[in-house]
Formats: sequence, C-alpha cells, structure tokens
Amino acid sequence: MPRVRPDLPTVLAVLAALAALAGAVVAVLRLRKRRRIATAMQRATYDVLHTAAQAAEPLRGGLTPSSAGKSVRHLRTLVGAVGLTIADAEECLAFDGRGSHHGDQFTAAAQRAVQGRRPVVLDGSDLPCDRVDCVVRGAVVVPLTGADGLATAALVAISDDQPAPGLVQATQEAARWAGSQLALAELDSSRERLARAEVRALRAQISPHFIYNALTAIASFVRTDPERARELILEFAEFTRYSFRAHGDFTTLAEELRSIDRYLTIERARFGDRLQVRLQIAPEVLPVSLPFLCLQPLVENAVRHGLSRKPGVGMVSIEARDAGAECHITVEDDGVGMDPEVFAPGRPETDDGQHVGLTNVDERLRNVFGDHFGLVVETAPGEGTKVSMRVPKFHPGVRP
Repeated sequence: MPRVRPDLPTVLAVLAALAALAGAVVAVLRLRKRRRIATAMQRATYDVLHTAAQAAEPLRGGLTPSSAGKSVRHLRTLVGAVGLTIADAEECLAFDGRGSHHGDQFTAAAQRAVQGRRPVVLDGSDLPCDRVDCVVRGAVVVPLTGADGLATAALVAISDDQPAPGLVQATQEAARWAGSQLALAELDSSRERLARAEVRALRAQISPHFIYNALTAIASFVRTDPERARELILEFAEFTRYSFRAHGDFTTLAEELRSIDRYLTIERARFGDRLQVRLQIAPEVLPVSLPFLCLQPLVENAVRHGLSRKPGVGMVSIEARDAGAECHITVEDDGVGMDPEVFAPGRPETDDGQHVGLTNVDERLRNVFGDHFGLVVETAPGEGTKVSMRVPKFHPGVRP
C-alpha cells in the first residue's frame, strides 16, 4: 500500500493547532497561579495569621487544660521551638513536641517567672537529665499576663541548643499575644457576670411591687369568683417561674411575649376595662433571640408609670416588625408621659422608681449587640411614652 505524504499546508495547520493548545494551557496555568497567594511573603503571612487564629479560638474561652491542649500545638508552630508547654505553678497544662520529661523543671521555672513577672532563660545546666536521647539544651519561660496585669501561668519554649535571641523574642511576642487572648476571655467573662448581675438586679427591682399588687388582685376574686382566682394564681405561678428561672441569659421573642401576656392578664384583673392592649406581632420574628427580660420591663413601665396615673382608659401597644436582618420592637402607651430629662446620661433614677428597668435594658442591649442597638425613648409630659429597640435576627453567641 503506498504511503501518503501530507502536504505542507496540512502540516502547518497541525502545528498551528498544537501551538494554540499549548498557549491555552499556559494561560490556564497562569490564571490558576494568580488565584493563589502570589509571593512567598504573602504565603508566610497567611500561614502565621491562620495559625494564630487557630490558637486564639480555644484561648478565648480562658486558660484550662482543655484550651491549653488545643492551642499549644499552634503556639509551638508560631514560636518555632522543638517543644512547647503551657505551665502554671502546679503542673504543665499541655505539652507539644519534645522534652516532656522535663515537666517538673519547667513547672518550677514557670513558677519563678510568674512570681518575678519577668522572663526566665534556662540553659543546659538548669535542665540536668540522665537520658542519652534527650535533646533539651535550654528553654525560654515567659509569663502569660491577663487583663489585670497579673500572670498565673507561663509559656515555655524548649530549645535543642543554647536559646538564641530570636527564640527569646519569638517566645515573648507569642506570650504577649496569648496573654491578650486570655485578657479578652476574662473581659468576656466579666461581661457575662455583669449581665447576670443586671438580670438579678432587675428581678429584685420589679418583683416587690408587682407581687404585692398581683396577690391583692387575686385575693379580691377568691370569694366573688373562685374560678377566676384559680386561673390568676396559675398565671402568676407561670409568670414568676419564667421571671426567676436560673438558666439562660437569652430567650426568644415568643417566650418573652408569652410571659408578658401572663403579666397583662394579672394587671387586667387589677385595672379592669381601664387597661386596653393592642398587639401587632409578625409571625416570622417570633423565633428571634434577645436578652432575657429585656421586653417585659418596658411593658411594666408603660402600665405602672404610664397608665396607672392616667384617669380613664389607657392603651398599651406592643409591635414587633420584620425589618430584613433585624427585628424592630416598640412598646407604646398613651399615658401621662415623662420628662425626657430623666433619661439624660449620668442622671440618677427618681425616688419613685420612674423608668424602672429602662436603663438596665438599654445597657444590656448595648453590651450584647453593640452601641447602635440601645433603647430609643420618645416621651413628654402628657404625651405618652414610646420605647423602641432593634434586635439583630442573628448574632454570634446569642442563643436562647
């Protein structure tokens, strides 16, 4: 069978196609390269920040054996030591790398560093060992300073040679950074304790007058309408159980409204037809989470200070609207109103407890969601009072 020799135009066409294909491959590779971190410095920066973020997350929960164990590996990577431990005055909380058999010596050194509030550098003579395979030749011990400026533990970086200045500096910076994470953890814990204290103060502030009035109202029906008295007792029991529950800093809007309904049922028994209530609640915002007892004080304030002093019929309006990423809530009454000056910053509450709980609620909202989420109060003598709040539908750490 005779051979067929391709002519020159065919060969040139094939070569052109191959060249185009090669160019396309090179372009794709270049595009992929651009999408990645382009330089060694950028890659190094990413690696450091990523490792620091992994170490920060457990430390933000406070220093415990568990959090130390989750962060120590990442801290060793940041420092670049052959081994690293976090030790307090009693023990090594966590260890990563080589040299764990020197734990007692590291614990003693950590105690000296914490008490002296300054780094301690150990050499081979400070770390005697009879193990022939021991690589430990020194260590850098730096206190971990918390929010109060005091230290209870230290970061110990282990070296397989005489500790170099670079290791000393790296350990000091890592300890300073880890200490700042622990300080933030203590700040978060302090805020939580403050929030719980504010809730306890709010309960103590609200309870005495309401309990007295509720029991008086219930007593008035014991003889004339025993069945209603029984219903009111059950409502009162459920209301107090919710208000004095011992768990959870947050609740849902649905739960808060349910408790408010019980409160208003008892107050209607007291005021009769003088107390009118209007509700406008969007169903889609009922699952929204908010600080425990942040809506109820607004309703109580409207009844106690707005309507109880007003002759004739008074109206309390509660509205919760869907506003995209937020829930907008208002509590409004057409009562006697208040002097706006009572809400001036730094002004103490009046002797009769006017605006009871409003300052408390405002501070708690700001502490949880930020300064842009405090209460907005619109009032004037004889003009009623309208209190508004904005609550994010989703916020980190806010769960009922």
